[in-house]
Amino acid sequence: MSFRGTIESLSKTMDDMGITEIDFERRFLFGIYTRRIHLSKQSVVAVQDSTCETVNVVETKETKPAVSGHVIKSPMVGVAYLAPEPGAKPFVKVGASVHVGDTVALVEAMKTFNPIKADVDGVVKEILVADSAAVEFDQPLIVIE
Repeated sequence: MSFRGTIESLSKTMDDMGITEIDFERRFLFGIYTRRIHLSKQSVVAVQDSTCETVNVVETKETKPAVSGHVIKSPMVGVAYLAPEPGAKPFVKVGASVHVGDTVALVEAMKTFNPIKADVDGVVKEILVADSAAVEFDQPLIVIE
C-alpha cells in the first residue's frame, strides 16, 4: 500500500471510530519527545486526472464569522492550557468577569509556562481554544466583551 493509501485508510478508520486526538511519543538518547495532536475535519479538494502537464489547483478555505469584542491572542507558538494543572478549576469560564492582569490561560513553549493575562476589564464572551490545544503565534484564544 502506498503512503497516501495508508494515510487515507488511517484517516477513515479514525473517523469511523470517532478518534479526534493522537499522542505521539518518540524516545531519544537524551530524552522523550511527546506531542498531542488534535484532529479536525478539513476541506478536501478532489483532483481529476489530466493529460496536460499543468494542473490547476483550487484551494478552499473555511471562513469563520468575525468575532466581536476584545480578542486576547497567543503571543507565541505553543500549547494552550485553560487551567493551572490537569483536573484543576479553569482560570476563566464563559460569562466570568475578568480584570486587567487576571491570568486567563497559560501557553507552554519550550517547557516554560507563560501566563496569558487579560489586558482589558470585561466579561468572557467566548473561549476559542480547547485545553491542551496547540496554538500558533497571534492565534485568538479568548474573546472579552
